[in-house]
Amino acid sequence: MGEETENRPSPPHRTGSRSGRRWRLLTVTLLVLAVALMLIGQFLGVPGLDVFGTQVKDRSGPAVLKSVQDLSRYEGAAGTYQVVVDLEHDARFLPDSIRGTRTLYVATGSVSAYVELGRLGDDAVAVDADRTEATLRLPHARPGAPSLDPERSYAVSKQRGLLDRLGDLFSDNPASEQAVNVLAARRISDAARESGLTSRAERNTTEMLQKLLRGLGFERVTVTYA
Repeated sequence: MGEETENRPSPPHRTGSRSGRRWRLLTVTLLVLAVALMLIGQFLGVPGLDVFGTQVKDRSGPAVLKSVQDLSRYEGAAGTYQVVVDLEHDARFLPDSIRGTRTLYVATGSVSAYVELGRLGDDAVAVDADRTEATLRLPHARPGAPSLDPERSYAVSKQRGLLDRLGDLFSDNPASEQAVNVLAARRISDAARESGLTSRAERNTTEMLQKLLRGLGFERVTVTYA
C-alpha cells in the first residue's frame, strides 16, 4: 500500500497587508512630523514652519450706530504722540520662563483739546452800550479722549512663559491686548497734559473769537477763562 500524500493549501500571501501597514506607518509619521513642526514654529516663532499655512478672511459685520451726540465745542489744538509701553505680568513663585508675559509695544495716537461753548451762562458774554467792546468768559480748555492709530502702532516683542504659550494654543486672550491698549492710551493722555496742549487750545480759541467779533464791528474783544 503506497503512501498517501496530503495536499494542503499554501499559506496566503501577505504582501498586501504588509504594504498597507507601511503606508499607515508613513502617514502617521508625516502627521506627527507636521504637528511637531507646527509646535516648534509656535513656541520659537520661527517663520516658515507653519506647515498648514494661514489665510485671512474678513467676516466682520457692518458697523452699528450706537449713539449720536451734537457737539458744541471748539477744538483749538491737537497733538500726535508716540509712547513705548513695556507691560509685564509676573507669577508669584514661578520664573518668567515658566509663567509670565512681557509685551513691548509702540503706540501712536492723537489728542485734541477743546473749549466747551454749548453751556455758557447768560453772563458769559458782555457787550457795552456802543457795541464796540465785548468780553467773553469761557471755561478752561480740556483734553479729549486719546485716539490710537492702529496703522502706526505695533508690538515690538512679546515674551511668554511656557505655560502661557501652551494656553495660547487652546484659547485666545484678548484681555492681554486690551490691557496694552488701555495703558498706551493713558500714557498718551498724560503726555498731552504735560505738553501744554490745553494752553495752546485757549490761545487759538481766543484768536479765533477775536477775529470773528472784530469782523462784526467790535473794536476790542477780551476773552478770559475760568
